Amino acid sequence: MTEVVAALIRDTDRFLICQRPANKARGMLWEFVGGKVEPGESREEALIRECREELAITIRVGNIFMEVTHTYPDLTIHLTVFNAKIAAGSPRKLEHNDLRWITADALDRYAFCPADQSIVEKLRKE
Repeated sequence: MTEVVAALIRDTDRFLICQRPANKARGMLWEFVGGKVEPGESREEALIRECREELAITIRVGNIFMEVTHTYPDLTIHLTVFNAKIAAGSPRKLEHNDLRWITADALDRYAFCPADQSIVEKLRKE
């Protein structure tokens, strides 16, 4: 099982979603920024690194929003989603096709990665 982390980055009533590049697995689907936890890293350290690498921002990692286990045809992941705030920088598209700040009522307009569906469902209920 692959350990993966994601950030639910909030700005008042909006949160940040990212569109995966077309050339990657699950290309052009939307997700919450994050990635794999490398050996020797804590989940929080991995999330800080991924946000720096993918968006050129520094984040403050908050509490766990939720955890999900999902099996794709090519791998099984354990995804930990953390609440997060931007501490420094403005998000830039270093790896993603697109970035959007959206509210929960706009979630239905975006096709999310299957592992993120339970996150989307929880956000709808907030």
